[in-house]
Amino acid sequence: GALVQYPTTDGEVLDYSEFTEAVHASGALSVVAADLLALTLLRPPGEFGCDIAIGSTQRFGVPMGYGGPHAAFMATRPEYKRILPGRIIGVSKDTDGNRALRMALQTREQHIRRDRATSNICTAQVLLAVMAGMYGVYHGPQGLRDIAERVNAATRLLAAGLLKLGFGIVHTHYFDNLRVDAGADRAPQFMEAALERGINLRPIDGRTIGINLDETVTRGDLEQILAAFGGEGLDLDQLAVDITPGLPAEMASPHARTSSYLEHEVFNSYHAEHEMLRYLRRLESRDLSLCTSMIALGSCTMKLNAVSEMLPVSWPEFADLHPYCPADQAQGYADLFERLEGALAEITGFDAVSLQPNAGSQGEFAGLLAIRGWHTSRGQEQRDVCLIPISAHGTNPASAVMAGLRVVAVACDPGGNIDVADLRAKAQAHGPNLAALMVTYPSTHGVFEESIVEICEVVHEHGGQVYLDGANMNAQVGLCRPGDFGADVCHLNLHKTFCIPHGGGGPGVGPIAMKAHLAPFMPGHPIDELGGPEFGGVEGFGAVAAAPHGSAGILAISWTYIALMGGAGLKRASEVAILSANYMAERLAPHVDVLYRGARGRVGHEFIVDFRPFEKTTGIGIEDIAKRLMDYGFHSPTMSFPVVGTLMIEPTESESKAELDRFCDALIAIRGEIRDVEEGRLDRLDNPLKNAPHTSAMIASDSWTHGYSRERAAFPAPWTVAQKFWPSVRRVDNGYGDKNLFCTCPPLEVLSDEEAPPSPTKPQPARAGS
Repeated sequence: GALVQYPTTDGEVLDYSEFTEAVHASGALSVVAADLLALTLLRPPGEFGCDIAIGSTQRFGVPMGYGGPHAAFMATRPEYKRILPGRIIGVSKDTDGNRALRMALQTREQHIRRDRATSNICTAQVLLAVMAGMYGVYHGPQGLRDIAERVNAATRLLAAGLLKLGFGIVHTHYFDNLRVDAGADRAPQFMEAALERGINLRPIDGRTIGINLDETVTRGDLEQILAAFGGEGLDLDQLAVDITPGLPAEMASPHARTSSYLEHEVFNSYHAEHEMLRYLRRLESRDLSLCTSMIALGSCTMKLNAVSEMLPVSWPEFADLHPYCPADQAQGYADLFERLEGALAEITGFDAVSLQPNAGSQGEFAGLLAIRGWHTSRGQEQRDVCLIPISAHGTNPASAVMAGLRVVAVACDPGGNIDVADLRAKAQAHGPNLAALMVTYPSTHGVFEESIVEICEVVHEHGGQVYLDGANMNAQVGLCRPGDFGADVCHLNLHKTFCIPHGGGGPGVGPIAMKAHLAPFMPGHPIDELGGPEFGGVEGFGAVAAAPHGSAGILAISWTYIALMGGAGLKRASEVAILSANYMAERLAPHVDVLYRGARGRVGHEFIVDFRPFEKTTGIGIEDIAKRLMDYGFHSPTMSFPVVGTLMIEPTESESKAELDRFCDALIAIRGEIRDVEEGRLDRLDNPLKNAPHTSAMIASDSWTHGYSRERAAFPAPWTVAQKFWPSVRRVDNGYGDKNLFCTCPPLEVLSDEEAPPSPTKPQPARAGS
């Protein structure tokens, strides 16, 4: 493959058509890292033959945040859609034939394919993608083009002023970034003069300086920049006479965009503030969030994100810092990093922490690369076997494969614990090649591995390292420490245990904590002035995220959580989380089987309930139960992971006893409905579970042919009468959605009549230039 930047890092806009042809002629693929805002004016990568376009959505209204969180994007030609990482939102239909949206191609998800997964992604930057998307919705295609034209015009105006002052502009074709030839002797003094005016410029080499503008630039900003170059008093009005909107004529061919974009009606409808507000409110009403009820997703720790923790995220002092600003301008962040890293090291029992990974899966990857680097430094490059128990998180085997390791599964005993005898046998068999063990503690089966110390010792005896998946730290903080068990490295999900919101799938932060011998192999950074021990390991493999400190802009949330809770509060939270899970397990045990328990008959902070027997007696499967929970106003717990046909429930410490009881009451009531089917009071095929969820349109229909009442369908519990969450669509056709991906926006006329998607025999083509 070949990767190019468009525009380049110093601002030049190049025509890559011939280059792309040469790449294809050699049998390779071309990747273009593109600027989204620039693409409203510049020819899109798909139109000059690019196979894959990547980039950041930060230009679409997302704060800099000292490097993040920002949502990346990846767009490909249609033939590569089935090997994309993560998942795609596809268009399907529900039971009544209504349009429905769903996450498509889930068979690639790590929980199913595990070591054959094409991606280890567990958390993306969804909330930031929503922010960028809504920026596009509000401004629309013309508004975005107006913004881009304003940025480009300001850049050309600045260039005109610098030319008038006698400076050279290195590149003829540019969008918003100038490379200025300031002279080898004078460049430092111009940099200093700009800094005195509160402006950071970029030193590119000994004589050229980079100046980048955006839509926030004002006339006063331009005057200050020119003044730094000795241009006080320049007449900007006179300089602007020849500057017109759009790319200049000499640049228009071949660079100007002539194709349309953002054709979907949603990008052409909500440009008034009230209309935008109402659109957002409609979307919000379709989401069952923690504002509605508890979300007991096992392994995901959906806990309270307090307002006091969230406030600093929007403060300009955190939100508006550039990730590469001089270190002396970011001392507050430096103090925050130091304190947070120290707190996380103390909590986990490790010696060093890197905040760079942007998600737990990225933390896994970084931790495994550190282990590989350590083995290589000791002349043991052949160590490439990773032992992974079947009770481990689903991302673990996918991360191991990404890190170049061979996955060997380790069995569990009937109680859900790691089979230590099988572990010993596998470690012995692969001894000279054993790189690591990945273990989840407490395990994904919801129990504390009482043999965890012995497990670590076995791996160390055979020369391997222990990677402990810290996603379940909410059961450990203040009670026990992974570093004390014998683990060498672990990641922490700050969007779980430490209160950063999930945001519909992100922003996530997955820092890694490790013992001292692995610290030199922590993620580093390629920018020289940010490298070295301060920003990563001296022998590290480089960066796993574009910014030195990953999603720095939201780290204040976790710091505030830790600071406000204190040691005693954090310990109490872990105790209550475990207590809540055990209380729910005991309440549900008379009605459904709790699959795994520890040696003392207790569960950890989460537990698994087994609904598989009911499918044999009634034909009612786990999906029916999950859909019926929606009628009760609840999001389903984690379904069919890690055991098919089960629900994994994690209440966290945030929920009151009343809410725990309400959820238990819902599951117990559903068990009662299953009993009605078992005993013939409800039809085996026509019952509230098989037809769930019930939408308002279905309940209000003139026709009702079911053998149970509308009231039982829609209002099965007292609280649903007081406050009802109405699902937007009925049960979605999953197979149809996988076959009918809508990767790009269909024309307005297709969507305006709200018809069902096109026939599977005539799928909507994806357009690489969109």
